[in-house]
Amino acid sequence: MPTRYDEDELIPLSALQHLMFCERQCALIHIEQVWEENRLTVEGRHLHERVDEVGHESRGRIRTVFGLPLRSLTLGLSGKADAVEFHRQEDKGVEVWLPFPVEYKRGKPKMDDCDVVQLCAQGLCLEEMLNVSVPEGAMYYGMPRRRLTVIFDAALQERTALAAARLHELIRSGKTSRARYEKKCDSCSLIELCLPKVADGKQRVAVYLQKILAERGGIPT
Repeated sequence: MPTRYDEDELIPLSALQHLMFCERQCALIHIEQVWEENRLTVEGRHLHERVDEVGHESRGRIRTVFGLPLRSLTLGLSGKADAVEFHRQEDKGVEVWLPFPVEYKRGKPKMDDCDVVQLCAQGLCLEEMLNVSVPEGAMYYGMPRRRLTVIFDAALQERTALAAARLHELIRSGKTSRARYEKKCDSCSLIELCLPKVADGKQRVAVYLQKILAERGGIPT
């Protein structure tokens, strides 16, 4: 893996969350360019749109910027942060503003690492961009309606870096893994395209769709 990526090699930061949730989902979205909405994705998109509309705000010793562009040439990722709070502090008589990323999610905290890895990647982007330490951030979940602080310790940073490397490896391979049903598939918006309960996953989704359309007379055989 290269120590630094070129601009044209950068992958959307959101793909990291897709990878951690399901490698097949990630490949369907970012290799095969397949996407489908469901209630969960629509609600999540509307939540992010409302956050981005705010722009910025200041409250006491905290300034918040919404929709801040992020980039890391080390991880090979780019995207936007839902919100980055800049906390004013004094360091040896000098005023400094320390960034604190906040990621908004519509649902409940997840049992896996997909959300915290995405948030940690935002912290690593900020460290690289601003040349400052970003030791923690927060997840805001809509169901409990509260923030959960996430510490970017060495173990989480390593998992994040390894996930980013795996993401680039997956995209370079151009291969979509076979379908395998798990309980989490029920909440995936791509379940009707992925067909994890009936498809063997050997064919690319694009090929499968072409076959169905041909059978229905939608495209010439």
